[in-house]
Amino acid sequence: MQDYIIEMLHITKDFPGIRANDDITLQLRRGEIHALLGENGAGKSTLMSILFGLYQADRGEIRKDGKPVQVRNPNDANALGIGMVHQHFKLVHNFTVLENIVLGVETTEHGVLKMDEAREKVMRLSRQYGLSIDPDAHIEDITVGMQQRVEILKMLYRDNQILIFDEPTAVLTPREIDELMNIMRGLAQEGKSILFITHKLAEIKAVADRVTVLRKGAYVGTVQVADTTVEQMAEMMVGRKISFVLDKQEKAPGQAALSVRDLSVAGRHNKKAVDGVSFDVHQGEIVCIAGIDGNGQSELVYALTGLMPLQSGQVLMNGEDITQYSIRRRNDLGLGHIPEDRHKYGLVLDYDLQQNLALKDYHKPEMQQHGFIRFDRVRAHAEDLISRFDIRSAQGPDTVSRSMSGGNQQKAIIAREIDIKPEVLIAVQPTRGLDVGATMYIHEQLIKERDSGKAVLLISLELDEVFQLADRILVIFEGRIVAEFAGKEATAQELGLYMAGSRKENA
Repeated sequence: MQDYIIEMLHITKDFPGIRANDDITLQLRRGEIHALLGENGAGKSTLMSILFGLYQADRGEIRKDGKPVQVRNPNDANALGIGMVHQHFKLVHNFTVLENIVLGVETTEHGVLKMDEAREKVMRLSRQYGLSIDPDAHIEDITVGMQQRVEILKMLYRDNQILIFDEPTAVLTPREIDELMNIMRGLAQEGKSILFITHKLAEIKAVADRVTVLRKGAYVGTVQVADTTVEQMAEMMVGRKISFVLDKQEKAPGQAALSVRDLSVAGRHNKKAVDGVSFDVHQGEIVCIAGIDGNGQSELVYALTGLMPLQSGQVLMNGEDITQYSIRRRNDLGLGHIPEDRHKYGLVLDYDLQQNLALKDYHKPEMQQHGFIRFDRVRAHAEDLISRFDIRSAQGPDTVSRSMSGGNQQKAIIAREIDIKPEVLIAVQPTRGLDVGATMYIHEQLIKERDSGKAVLLISLELDEVFQLADRILVIFEGRIVAEFAGKEATAQELGLYMAGSRKENA
């Protein structure tokens, strides 16, 4: 008899208009790393949310150590030793890092909050697992990558034995991903059992013992990772063979479409987040800014798109100074923006899909008449984009955006930004949370934009993505461009040295 610590047997879950999980069985062995693989909207996060008590299954049973258990809410899950790192972080933005980690399991004495022991334990875990954090920083002031570390520390702080990681590497650098893989192996060796949702097949090969594949809410199969190739896993996931080779031809770039001149942006503690950055992105070119998260990439993008004021410098599009232009004016000039935080800057979560897809166009003549929005045209526009970009949603254009899977939310943003036919497209982590099929599709879309003479500025933490797409690579460190490479000339080792600040040159 197998030593299963958790069994999810014949789980079925329906939402309005869609069956998210259809008779799925998943069995987790004690001390194993078990990957859960599937396309966006395949039901992976729903299944794990049922295990963590965020949803209740309509049918099926959960067993712990062979005995049926009820998981009515996350408190029940924690009592059973189940913890979860969510793809979309469950953090209180105006609380500190330390307050978020201990929230719900606080130590009090005579009604007074005692934080000294908690601080000591958090910092010990931080050092032990290489998850460096500032315990007194507020969540709203730290990067997405740092927020991910807080989520992981939250789970470790509770001494959970069954650990669910939902896309944990989506916002980490290659070095941080390697460290996390080592952490996961160490946790498994300590006897903890890990369920690992990821779209990255190489990570499954690197760290998982077994993988269970879901497709469109249904169970496809469970296989031993060591005996299965990346290509086989990809085919199980999407139901067809996937080519991992991009058709990217050599192309001579045109004139500068985006020009940045001596741009500086204020940071915290009287330091500059961006310090005197200058570069051009030409028509028919993909320029990638590579760097470790938190080195000024976010502030640079916010300044270019109008979300944050400049301290000094200039931004030009096709020779026109747009430094003081409003966000809408920049958009109407042809500046597209795929943001790193799709919830904060990409979508209005309580709007339906058709409203979100029209956010850049609703004021234009084709969408309104005499100041009134033409909702029939908004709907037709949404149906067109849903079809072209394969956005999967339970109720089509009427689906509330908050209810969609993370990957399909990302597809919606990309569809909207490409549809405005931008002269300059700024893409920040555009494939974050996307499965392999959708990732290849988005890469193809970015190359199409480049081949049609558009300028693409790509900010990515994924070195594989950088090498596949970039015509030129700029490395950013502590707010400065420290190196520049032609796409084909760079090596991962050399980029890594510049990204870590071990080597510098004037680009």
